[in-house]
Amino acid sequence: MTAVKYDQGADGIVTLTLDLPGRPMNVLHPDLTNPLSDAITRIAEDKNVKGVILTSGKKEFLAGADIDGVVQITDPAVAFELAEQFKKLLRRMEKLGRPVVAALNGTALGGGLELALACNYRVAINNPKTQFGLPEVKLGLLPGGGGTQRLPRLIGIQPSLPLMLEGKTLNPEKAKQAGLIHEVAADADDMFAKARAWIVANPNAVQPWDDKKFKWPGGDSKSPANAQVWAIAPSMASAKSYGNYPAITNIMSCVFEGGIVDFDTGCEVESRYFANLVTSQVSKNMIGTLWFQLNAINKGSSRPQGIEKSTVKKVGILGAGMMGAGIAYSSAKVGIEVVLLDSTQEAADKGKAYSANLLDKDIKKGRQTAEGKDAFLARIKATTSYEDLSGADLIIEAVFEDRTIKADVTKKAEAIIGKDAVFASNTSTLPISGLAEASERPKNFIGLHFFSPVDKMPLVEIIKGKKTSAETLARGFDYVQQIKKTPIVVNDSRGFYTSRCFATYPMEGMTLLAEGQHPRSIEMAGLQAGMPVGPLAVQDEVSLSLSLHVLTQTRKDYAAEGKTVAEHPGVAVVEKMCNELKRPGKKAGAGFYDYPVGGQKHLWSGLAQAFPLQAQLPQQELIDRMMFAQANEAAKCYAEGVVEAVGDTNIGSIFGWGFAPHQGGALQYINAYGLEKFVNRSKELAKKYGERFKPAAILVKMAKEGSTFNA
Repeated sequence: MTAVKYDQGADGIVTLTLDLPGRPMNVLHPDLTNPLSDAITRIAEDKNVKGVILTSGKKEFLAGADIDGVVQITDPAVAFELAEQFKKLLRRMEKLGRPVVAALNGTALGGGLELALACNYRVAINNPKTQFGLPEVKLGLLPGGGGTQRLPRLIGIQPSLPLMLEGKTLNPEKAKQAGLIHEVAADADDMFAKARAWIVANPNAVQPWDDKKFKWPGGDSKSPANAQVWAIAPSMASAKSYGNYPAITNIMSCVFEGGIVDFDTGCEVESRYFANLVTSQVSKNMIGTLWFQLNAINKGSSRPQGIEKSTVKKVGILGAGMMGAGIAYSSAKVGIEVVLLDSTQEAADKGKAYSANLLDKDIKKGRQTAEGKDAFLARIKATTSYEDLSGADLIIEAVFEDRTIKADVTKKAEAIIGKDAVFASNTSTLPISGLAEASERPKNFIGLHFFSPVDKMPLVEIIKGKKTSAETLARGFDYVQQIKKTPIVVNDSRGFYTSRCFATYPMEGMTLLAEGQHPRSIEMAGLQAGMPVGPLAVQDEVSLSLSLHVLTQTRKDYAAEGKTVAEHPGVAVVEKMCNELKRPGKKAGAGFYDYPVGGQKHLWSGLAQAFPLQAQLPQQELIDRMMFAQANEAAKCYAEGVVEAVGDTNIGSIFGWGFAPHQGGALQYINAYGLEKFVNRSKELAKKYGERFKPAAILVKMAKEGSTFNA
């Protein structure tokens, strides 16, 4: 069965339908590109062909490159040839001398959009779920099929750069406004009718860049307007990426250089930059984790098998603070009926108002209507009555991190809900098995740890208690996917996986501060390492007072068990900031930073007096300490079975606490660094700075065996 169906109508118009056998979506695989090449040859030799419609036999048009094949390439020459061969195919299609229309029945991303851009005209069915874009940068790559050359020549250099540098995708209406497509159609019949009509009306169509009268929209790279862009864009990109994402630099280089040469030369330039990225460690890291491992999670690799898929129709949320309000919004957004409960009606209403404020912002941006807002808010009932929880499939407790309070609301809710309902706690540190002791049905008790702000953060950490049933785990997993977030599954322990590992980052930053390292150097080291925020700034966000509360609770728990806490040296900084300096964090307007009303936050000038400067360490030493602290702790969690899958460990680190995405996650960071090198460097750091850097036993073992963390 061929992947390209060739259908020539009586009007002389050939319809080429892409339908790659054995795949749910079309991708750029030789099994597709070879028959497409044969079809183009056949058209070129047939003078009776008046035009071509290129469409898909699948739900979507074409997803892009075959990542399975791309990730295997280690030779730049092979990557260069791969890009060149595809571009030669597209150039043959562009120079057929017959009009070619892309009839886009669904999503076209990456190479799929590049194929469409090589057509003379693009018509898309107006489905808001359809997306068009060049998102290669999100995998450490660039559009290697001429995208960096066609798109700027089509819509202009300045409008095209954000689409490629940020990997933005657009629905049909937005894509039309941006100039990526020419027309939208109501349905398939309308799409094909418009495609045929355009072919008939434009028998001598030529691509803009092949027209002798072609002029760049907005000017080429040498034009005054774009010269200003090129004067500042590289430095702005560097300020954001700290050189960790070579794809950003390579994309800008392709567009700039393509803007001073002819089209075909620009395409060859692109192939060389593409080859550089395909064989880079950054792309290998990002593809391995953010493509393969993430896809496996989304397909249910961590979900118990053999249990029927479930859907939550009504959720009860206990606590309408920031977390509860965010969970309510995310649930109502997908159509779930929500009961948002708090101790006072004022608090409950305030929690519901959080959704109203977000919806108002969407209305201003044209993403929501007043009617849609009203329907959305009607799904959220703000209340103080536990009776309103009746009929809920799921309860999520999001009250203060206090066992007594949590136990109280658990008992009150369980007195109302059905026996089969799932009860979940949003705790970030307290062991689930301990919290489940307040429940009359611990097998239905689970942890669902959301991240703040809930409406933006993509991850939910699902925690299995000692008595949590497989069915309860499956139902929790299904709910997380229902609200369009990514679930990772972990076993119960103090701090679970993400909180336990995340804490090492700000703690190491605070330790460096106590040792006399300059706070600006500490913050910059975090950013240079690829973390989204410096360790002191993120500790302010989390709240020093909350960390102190968790520390106090942990000490009590250990004392009750007759144990003592092996405390991190950063703990002394938390206590000093809270108890002595009275600077508990951002919420109070005073932490490591000052937060002037209406002004920019800035490091507190009193830090120098509170933590006097000492001899300064090399910047790489600061970076290593922060990164090794996180990665080593993640390896310990994996070895202890706190987190069971490599993919969950890596994705959890990136989505949960922002571990440098270009490294591919905490365990992939160790893989790329090299197990033996990582162990040796850990020993060096342990000798200099303390036992917390001692390499996890699993790493020592793996280094001796020559093995790596494989998903």
